[in-house]
Amino acid sequence: MLSYWLRAVRIRFLLASVISVFLGAVINWWQNTTINLEFFVLTLVGVIALHASVDLLNDYWDYKRKIDTETKRTKFSGGTGVLPEGLLRPSEVYRAGIILLIIGSLIGAYFVFERGVIIAIILGFAVISIYFYSTRIVDSGLGEVFVAIKGAMIVLGTYFVQASHITTEPILAGAVSGILSSTILFVNSFPDHDADKAHGRKTLVILLGKARAASSIWIFPAVSYGIIIISVALHFFPIVSLITLATLPIAIKSGISLKQRFDQIEEIVPIMKDFVSYSRITGILLVVSFIVDYLVRIAQ
Repeated sequence: MLSYWLRAVRIRFLLASVISVFLGAVINWWQNTTINLEFFVLTLVGVIALHASVDLLNDYWDYKRKIDTETKRTKFSGGTGVLPEGLLRPSEVYRAGIILLIIGSLIGAYFVFERGVIIAIILGFAVISIYFYSTRIVDSGLGEVFVAIKGAMIVLGTYFVQASHITTEPILAGAVSGILSSTILFVNSFPDHDADKAHGRKTLVILLGKARAASSIWIFPAVSYGIIIISVALHFFPIVSLITLATLPIAIKSGISLKQRFDQIEEIVPIMKDFVSYSRITGILLVVSFIVDYLVRIAQ
């Protein structure tokens, strides 16, 4: 039973939010040389709860709308399969999603009490968008935009909880983190194109068409790398942050492969895997760059 629930919360995709929390906390440590471990752990638990909530509610609504029963599931798309396979009941998944949303909201409410209106705004956005993500948001073609904003908000919120103020660095790093997560959602929606379109969803792949969407994939890494390079040039990020460019070969290889095989479901699975690797490694390297720069500075 535990394995079913771990599958339902898409445990492998929770890493994106974990990286965003670490990024916000590490930037605070890099700038202010302090970290509140209690607040860090609470932030991590709250963000994981909210991320798991949106995944569970997404599975529930996609099953109710018969999207997940009509699309071919892969390791990276088509839902988790726990509902179509009868491993869990829809009511259980919905209830768990709401409970996790409440847990995340309660932790957020604690930080509203501790840190004030900025956290209230971030929390309000999170709760409303999580609940309506699988219906109103994705039906309006804003799924990728939501995921990008979500990633940015996690970095910014984590930083603010630690520092009680906002600087340019977590805003820029949040933009990178959000775009990296949005890249995965964009690529993973290719195999679901037909089922999503038949049931009223409007992903970017649907709005652009598969061929044009495949050609547009370059925008995502270009913006992510562009923000990092400009941030280094303007001295917002340490120069060591350029180590993130080490993932450029993965992005290029994956982008070329997507352009060639975007309409072949079996062939696109390893491409989706490569884009997940690109996103996660880039995010981790960005976190590491701030840690390395901090350690170098205190060693001098």
